[in-house]
Amino acid sequence: MAATTHTVTNQVPPLVGYDVFAADRALSEAVERHIEPGVLPAAREELSTLGQSAGSAQAQEWGAQANEHPPVLRTHDRYGHRIDEVEFHPSWHRLLGHAVSAGLTDAWGRPAGHVRRAAGFLVWTQAEAGHGCPLSMTHAAVPALRTDPVLAAEWEPKLTSYVYEEGLRPAPEKAGVLFGMGMTEKQGGTDVRSNTTRAEPLSGEGEYLLTGHKWFCSAPMSDGFLVLAQAPGGLTCFLVPRVLPDGTRNVFAIQRLKDKLGNKSNASSEVEFDGTWARRVGEEGRGVRTIIEMVAATRLDCVVGSAALMRQAVAQAVHHATYRSAFGGLLIDKPLMRNVLADLALESEAATVLAMRLASAYDTDTEEERAFLRIAVPAAKYWVTKRCTPVVGEALECLGGNGYVEESGMPRLLREAPLNSIWEGSGNVQALDVLRALQREPQALDAFLREVGKARGADHRLDAAIKDLLTELADLEGIEARARRLVERMALVLQGSLLVRWAPPEVSDAFCASRLGGDWGTAFGTLPHSLDLASVVKRARPVAE
Repeated sequence: MAATTHTVTNQVPPLVGYDVFAADRALSEAVERHIEPGVLPAAREELSTLGQSAGSAQAQEWGAQANEHPPVLRTHDRYGHRIDEVEFHPSWHRLLGHAVSAGLTDAWGRPAGHVRRAAGFLVWTQAEAGHGCPLSMTHAAVPALRTDPVLAAEWEPKLTSYVYEEGLRPAPEKAGVLFGMGMTEKQGGTDVRSNTTRAEPLSGEGEYLLTGHKWFCSAPMSDGFLVLAQAPGGLTCFLVPRVLPDGTRNVFAIQRLKDKLGNKSNASSEVEFDGTWARRVGEEGRGVRTIIEMVAATRLDCVVGSAALMRQAVAQAVHHATYRSAFGGLLIDKPLMRNVLADLALESEAATVLAMRLASAYDTDTEEERAFLRIAVPAAKYWVTKRCTPVVGEALECLGGNGYVEESGMPRLLREAPLNSIWEGSGNVQALDVLRALQREPQALDAFLREVGKARGADHRLDAAIKDLLTELADLEGIEARARRLVERMALVLQGSLLVRWAPPEVSDAFCASRLGGDWGTAFGTLPHSLDLASVVKRARPVAE
């Protein structure tokens, strides 16, 4: 029976059927900026193809289904044999397979590989963020494995493959594999040097048996894992395959899957090792040194992932305001709503520009850029991931009650938002890491200051912020207690310098006035009313021009 009590009007059409890459001006401009002309046409084409897929109704349905049907742990088969398998909804496999086929685990060996992959990761994870974990771990395992040329030759071609094959089989039988990581233990968490998992050497070169546990083991359905354990020579990095070369299952007892706030489509687990076969990666006693490049790469993915969440939230808010009417006009034309949307758009663009600048530094791979990354990655990870939750929360509010219901997709974004701030070291860990770099690696600070100095003289508020930052850096009293304040300021100055150099004047002007000049309140929507906010909002609208 047709409803006769009312007709449906003033409802916003779904944001679907668009090119997520082409509609993101900040991202597409960054790709143009950081990729050399000879490689750019191919990169643009692949990213636009991926963007159209990410904006499709099909991909959005895959994301919803993967979260509505989270992974299920099967510890035993029907006969009582231990199998330790994690079952995923078919949509999860479709998302992951599409990502792998788009090169989102391949950055280390192709031209402009890191910029292309970071841009693709930012685009594709807007459809669904949870499956980004195995993509990130697989990508990040490469530099750790390269410390052992034999292991790298064996595993790297499969880690960077464009073929996704689900299911546990010996790695030599698969065209492509995925990796996970297990570092933290229940008694230590981030303090991995307190790990108690033991590694006992075998007669074979580099072979060990592990006994212990991991409190957070990511992507437990993966083909291999990099883990830390205490060998006779100290904390050491090991490669643990799920299936041994003879086809038997390695001892990898999954105790349970974590029941998390968000990230529901992804499996995080607790794992026990009991005579688990492993191969050493790097030297004994140098486990942290071996795995540190993997950690840095996954921290960059935390920045990129947060930029993706922010971009999707802002795109939804601007789209909603473009079509929704209230009090006699479209929301997007209301001065106060425009202020809120512009403020959110600034945060999103600043995150995107910074993330892509870091990715370009990986591609350049000079001593100067490596020094820059040493400080810029933890600073960016600290600040960008922390800004994600308030941005998504405010964007949800722009949709009103419509944003608070699950069908809008906004609650899923909000539950996902805090993750990247915790993953791979929470805020204090990042801030203290910056302090270590400042104290032990003066070339890192020099590289950072040279980077922000490239915009010196272009905006008086940026110049003043750089001067104030130098004053703070010169004062070592109470430096640990001031670490968060200092790292926040470093990240904002870096973002401001990048926007001054590369963003349109209306964007850099608004950012410097608010974030660096102090003409800003304590909530979004408090930008100076005299700024060109309409242009900032228009730039953020998810429509390709």
